[in-house]
Amino acid sequence: MPILRRVISLILIAWIAGFILFAMSLPRAAGAQRSDAVVVLTGGAGRIERGLEVLHRGWSPRMLVSGVDPQVKKGEFAAQFNITPAEMECCITLGYRAFDTTSNARESADWIEQHGYRSVRLVTSDWHLRRAKAELAKVLPAKVTVIDDAVRTQPSLRILMVEYHKLLFRSVPGLDPS
Repeated sequence: MPILRRVISLILIAWIAGFILFAMSLPRAAGAQRSDAVVVLTGGAGRIERGLEVLHRGWSPRMLVSGVDPQVKKGEFAAQFNITPAEMECCITLGYRAFDTTSNARESADWIEQHGYRSVRLVTSDWHLRRAKAELAKVLPAKVTVIDDAVRTQPSLRILMVEYHKLLFRSVPGLDPS
């Protein structure tokens, strides 16, 4: 029995330490690094605005917004974010196929492959970036470089706990907690 207690105690300590490390070291926004394209995952405040900032600063010439609601039309999207028709036409692709992190990765990888991009900037919330990048890495060719670009948030303890567990479960083959 003492060995079982020790094992359980070690697992608990590792879980707590892992959570603290996860919560205290959330990814940050990338700097002025250039990339072939930027991929923005919908679902959180500031993500699309960050992707547009990347475009406007010239850090990436093209942008995919993955996970757009199928009811959102290009014109509505452009009006909401103050995007000109010319900019929508040349530089922004709306992806309608994704509905969770795993399908975001697949939709993004297909778009990246279709255009032959070798480097992409991944924009999502700071608490979500690690898992989103892990999902994308599973479906992207190894030759594609992914630049982390996290949108800073003030996540609740609940959001951090849920995301930490999703990330842990994703490390177990065959599980998909998206």
